[in-house]
Amino acid sequence: MTGDPPPRRGTPAALVRAARDRAGLTQAGLARRVGTTQPAVSRWESGRDEPRLSSLRAVLDACGFILELVARPDDDVDRAQIRQQLAMTPDQRLASVSNVSRVAARARRA
Repeated sequence: MTGDPPPRRGTPAALVRAARDRAGLTQAGLARRVGTTQPAVSRWESGRDEPRLSSLRAVLDACGFILELVARPDDDVDRAQIRQQLAMTPDQRLASVSNVSRVAARARRA
């Protein structure tokens, strides 16, 4: 439906749309492959409805993707920050630690 905001990245709606686009399928073509209707695909893509896990798997299979689910505890770890640290050279890492130490020392004195 026109006027609907685009689906948020990382949502089932965005996943269905991206998979269909990358497979070069229309909504009707995807619906035929999955065994559903074009309006159902439209509702999934707009976020007005969410596909069941089995339907999401069928969509991804039809588009040439494999669905892998990972369950992990929410540990409040900033994985992006970890990746950034791992990408640093040893000299960059040492400079970063030195900067953090200086800031912590100033905060203790304040």
